Amino acid sequence: KPQKKQRDNEKLVKTILSTGLTRKVAYGMVAGFAKEELFSGVTTIRTVGGLADFDTRLRDDIRAGRRVGPRILAANEGISVPGGHMAGSVAVAAHTIDEALAQLEKGRQQGVDLVKLMITGGVLDAKEKGVPGELKMPPEMVKVVCERAHKMGYTVAAHVESPEGVRVALENGVDSIEHGAKPDADILRLFRERGAFLCTTISEVERYNGNVVFEGIIDCAKAALEQDIPVVLGNDVGCPWITQYDFWRELYYFHKYVGVSNAFALYTATGRSAQMAGIGQETGTLEPGKAADLIVTAADPLADLRALRHVELVMSHGQLHRAPQVKHRKNVEAELDRFL
Repeated sequence: KPQKKQRDNEKLVKTILSTGLTRKVAYGMVAGFAKEELFSGVTTIRTVGGLADFDTRLRDDIRAGRRVGPRILAANEGISVPGGHMAGSVAVAAHTIDEALAQLEKGRQQGVDLVKLMITGGVLDAKEKGVPGELKMPPEMVKVVCERAHKMGYTVAAHVESPEGVRVALENGVDSIEHGAKPDADILRLFRERGAFLCTTISEVERYNGNVVFEGIIDCAKAALEQDIPVVLGNDVGCPWITQYDFWRELYYFHKYVGVSNAFALYTATGRSAQMAGIGQETGTLEPGKAADLIVTAADPLADLRALRHVELVMSHGQLHRAPQVKHRKNVEAELDRFL
């Protein structure tokens, strides 16, 4: 929920993970968030930064039927650097390349599905105006971690919010750019040469630094689509003003600010996203042999994407959830509806 002042995420996470009781309570909250995602119509999520090994544990609990939630592709904790984005909270601060590789190995032992790097700073940790995407992770660390991750069979996603960061990420082996920044011809060339894709997160809006990132994300998405570079949708859930139940807004913003059709926005959030996540043979479209992941809405989203706001039915993991209910945050919705 929105905070009056920026919270100390590192201190908060240390408290959460300090005892067995607090860990149990926190895991229950995480599981509750995942259930909200499913009941709002999201049947698959890709987590790119989380608490300890909670995300892989929850993935396995959902698969085993012990919890209700969407299919999860989990990265667990991201790899950051001292003073880097989310270091000490949902990412581990690696002081050296060896420490980064040790964290990569830890993720392998936890059974992660992909790897997340925090290459630049972000909106929430920017200390002055105009620098939310300051380069934090050394290029040589990016390169070595990507090479090792690829040998282990993982794709690498990277938090990047500046042109310099995008360039460093793509030059050194990153497979997907989370967020993005205003691109130039060289960056677009690197996207194509790497076969990388862009995960655009238009929901990120927070005063001045947020607007810098917002404009860069929009520019990057438009340029990528013009150059036939794959684009998928994310929403950086967990940040202020982004809830676990309103992913539909991302499709609407994609349509409104990037200028795509409603049909293309739906395709991007389903078939295209599944393909880029490496599970296109399992889900993303409805056809024989694939999982019956689907939602039903009363109104037609092809006519108005806001129809996705009201989900009548969700099918996932062979289970049918009729009239799914989530707790709405009225103060958040009242503010965000002004952007529709």
